[in-house]
Amino acid sequence: MPRAAKYDRKTALDKAVSLFWARGYHGTSLKQLELALDMRPGSLYAAFGSKQSLFLEALDVYASDLLKQLDEQLKAAQSPMNALQAFLRHMVIGDSPASEPPARACMIVKTLLEVTEEDEPLGTRVNELLTDIEEIFEDLLKRAQREGELRADVDCERLARLLQVQIMGLRTFAQRHVDDQTLEPLLEDVNTLLDGYRVRH
Repeated sequence: MPRAAKYDRKTALDKAVSLFWARGYHGTSLKQLELALDMRPGSLYAAFGSKQSLFLEALDVYASDLLKQLDEQLKAAQSPMNALQAFLRHMVIGDSPASEPPARACMIVKTLLEVTEEDEPLGTRVNELLTDIEEIFEDLLKRAQREGELRADVDCERLARLLQVQIMGLRTFAQRHVDDQTLEPLLEDVNTLLDGYRVRH
């Protein structure tokens, strides 16, 4: 009869996300992972295979959490455009000042800027995730168009890409440790830009 695992995989992955998000892929050592996950080297490899495999799984957890947040915003806002704007605010400023993220910049974007040709599996996965997120934005914008919230002449694919660029830019800017008072006007500017695509009643 196989022995039960002495760790909770979700808890371990959440800890890995926090560490990788804060320090980056190359900046995180195996020793730091062992300490953060409270696992011996042999157990770490048995559970995840390699540092790269663990990072890829942590990256998927991070992306999945982002999409859950977007889904929560959609349920609360009951409007695709309002949900996207609320999600933008959540991504840039957050919901609770008491819970600071490991880094202000997006983990996916940080990885995109960090990886090299030698890290091809990581670069490939990051680009896949960014494409997936962009397509989800596009689907929401098309829904807003069908519901009469977004102008019929709007190119939803292009606007989805623009929205992703704004999020990437604002979160990278926030990595400079600027305060929320600096970010608020920039967030308002992006929301004004998005409002320009709405149907005027």
